[in-house]
Amino acid sequence: MFFMIGIRDGQKQFDFSQTVICNACGAYGRYEVFMTFTVLSLFFIPCFRWNKRYYVRTTCCGMLYELDQEVGRRIARGERIEITPANLRPAGRGGQYYGQAGSRYERCSYCGFETTEDFEYCPKCGRRFHM
Repeated sequence: MFFMIGIRDGQKQFDFSQTVICNACGAYGRYEVFMTFTVLSLFFIPCFRWNKRYYVRTTCCGMLYELDQEVGRRIARGERIEITPANLRPAGRGGQYYGQAGSRYERCSYCGFETTEDFEYCPKCGRRFHM
């Protein structure tokens, strides 16, 4: 008998959009909310998620904010709430950003794939991460 077990990082985009005037660039944009997590899979079936973090990205300039955990949980449950500046902590801009405890994330500017690994090329679309 054998077991197929895997641990990987994942991301889930939420059906949430809030129109704002961006504090970083001053343009009109939207807040898009997503969650990053680590998941344990057994026979390719996700069984357990941990290390959940909620983020907000602006559509105008790509500024990234870490979202308050409680507000993120409420959005994950489907509640329609308004995100205020008090709920956000700047986490970075564009391709690289930093989460709690200094963990670095990489985001492909072409397809949006995110990873904590140090790749030169995006594993999803094959484009170069750093130009």
